[in-house]
Amino acid sequence: MSIPASPASPASRPRTRAQIAQRLTRASGALSSAALSRMEKDMPWVVQLPAEDRSWIGLILQAGIKSFIDWFRHGEGAAPITAEVFGAAPRALAGDISLEQTVAMVRLSIVVVDENLDEVLGQADADAVRPALNKYAREIAFATAEVYARAAEQRGAWDARLEALVVDSLLRGEGDDTISSRASALGWDGSGHVVVMAGGLGEGSALEHVRRIAHDRKLDCLCAVQGDRLVVVLGGVDRTGQPAQRVADAFADGAVVIGPVVDSLTDARISADAALSALKVAHGWVDAPRPVHADDLLPERALAGDATARQALVEQVHRPLIAAGATVLETLETYLAQGASIEATARALFVHPNTVRYRLKHVVEATGLSPANARDSYVLRLALTVGRLTERGL
Repeated sequence: MSIPASPASPASRPRTRAQIAQRLTRASGALSSAALSRMEKDMPWVVQLPAEDRSWIGLILQAGIKSFIDWFRHGEGAAPITAEVFGAAPRALAGDISLEQTVAMVRLSIVVVDENLDEVLGQADADAVRPALNKYAREIAFATAEVYARAAEQRGAWDARLEALVVDSLLRGEGDDTISSRASALGWDGSGHVVVMAGGLGEGSALEHVRRIAHDRKLDCLCAVQGDRLVVVLGGVDRTGQPAQRVADAFADGAVVIGPVVDSLTDARISADAALSALKVAHGWVDAPRPVHADDLLPERALAGDATARQALVEQVHRPLIAAGATVLETLETYLAQGASIEATARALFVHPNTVRYRLKHVVEATGLSPANARDSYVLRLALTVGRLTERGL
């Protein structure tokens, strides 16, 4: 695009900043139009933007050129260049145009202005303006970055509030389509299974530590702080909960509990209830691993009055033992009563020790718990008690 030249002044009379700025002002409209045309030619993505966004870009160019003219007129150090020269446009465009793209637009617009200075001002005055233009280009680039930094800060604060709201809603059991859409807005992919973890909050950077580990493991992640505890919802785990265990490193010292694996985000309440219930009583198992699965704390949860845990002990332990047969159940009860002695159990039941071993093997097959293991023995003993009480309606 050809830029109309301003009427020349006598060469013997040097122009002041104000006079040069006035000539630039007369050409500012043509300069911004030339810059926009160049962008549409050299930057194909600009043409693909909606018409409204392209109009914003035109306004940005006009504001930027006007700002340079005012800055040059009053002296380059008279007033600092701030992000406000952009008006509201960059905040509206920050979600559609990246910082890299915006800096590229600013750079190209400066190039276009520089290429047309000789035609607008004449070589002598153009040479006087170019140093100021180069300095302005650097300053405006910093101002552009400031706009995007502010937008990112505001967006980050909003995302944190939305994330806390989503996790709180999940803990209350509001796992509907609205929650799923809000989670999607936070980057939740929705593939794979879901698990909830709970533990101490730890240092101030715990949230970022959790997110970093989750990202490295290619897991979806939602975090929320509730008092002195941290609740983390992880998506993309397998049926065993792997690799959620890796996230435990981000929690404070002490117990970290992993809830049961569920199929989707809308079922996260089930995992969260178990994890939070187990976290309250985790200190009851002195040698508990870190992290510990909520189902491994069923005895402590049942003793604390968790009805879900009591029901799980009945369904996962007591009923399978009954189904295994009366002799298996009797052998187990006798074995526990005899202090886990094979020989004493055999004498009490008038059978061979190998028969006791055979029947106890059926206990492992039915429940996954070994009577010879101290912790498993404790779980079996409590499950038998709870089962008997449940049968009596207690």
